Amino acid sequence: MSGAVRGFALREWGPLSGTVRRELAARRWGAVPLTLTAVCLTALFQFAQNQEWGYAPVQAVGAVRADDPLWLALLRTPLSLFVPALDLPVWGALAQVLLVFGIAEICLGRWRTLGIAYLATLCGTLYARLGIALGPGTPLGLPASDAQVVDTGPSAAVVGLAVYVCWRRRAYWTGGAVVVAMVIEVIVKPNLAGKEHLAAIAGVLVLIAVLVGRGRGQDGVEPRPGTRSWKPPIRS
Repeated sequence: MSGAVRGFALREWGPLSGTVRRELAARRWGAVPLTLTAVCLTALFQFAQNQEWGYAPVQAVGAVRADDPLWLALLRTPLSLFVPALDLPVWGALAQVLLVFGIAEICLGRWRTLGIAYLATLCGTLYARLGIALGPGTPLGLPASDAQVVDTGPSAAVVGLAVYVCWRRRAYWTGGAVVVAMVIEVIVKPNLAGKEHLAAIAGVLVLIAVLVGRGRGQDGVEPRPGTRSWKPPIRS
């Protein structure tokens, strides 16, 4: 049994962990500049919003509510990703960003990581409006009171990135476990945050379907520039 477990672990996580170890050994913290910036920005927003002078400015640039005008919500959505929820411990948000953003940045590159994170967060933001429009009488609906809920934090981005990285590195069981965990979360506690996580996953799965349809995206893809295994293309 131990051999079977070890074999499963190697198949599931071997390519992913090997890539992460190589990059960190070669470049150390230089492998994850986006992640470090995101951690520092999240910590800064957390500190500021807990000060008398900082709460209002942080809300002005990063607090999203479903009853906000759409243009304002879209304008605030990118920074809302880095504003921790006030009712949750900040160490959880920092740990999520450091771990998941770090792995994603190494495996995907910084711009793709940022793009997937924004896509997942945006799907959650837009879903909140749809859910409130549907109302609480439908499975995807939300109560009208959720329109006033401040919707911030990295969790939707973290979930979306986790699913995308698992697909890219063929860690299918792990990606499936993330999806199942989010479904269970909604069953146990059907609130705005949980349903937004499912919306983030749905958005990422649509992107994956598009990439599969175009025959693109899954590793082995070419190593990205800046990694030790990358070599410049030979031009004829």
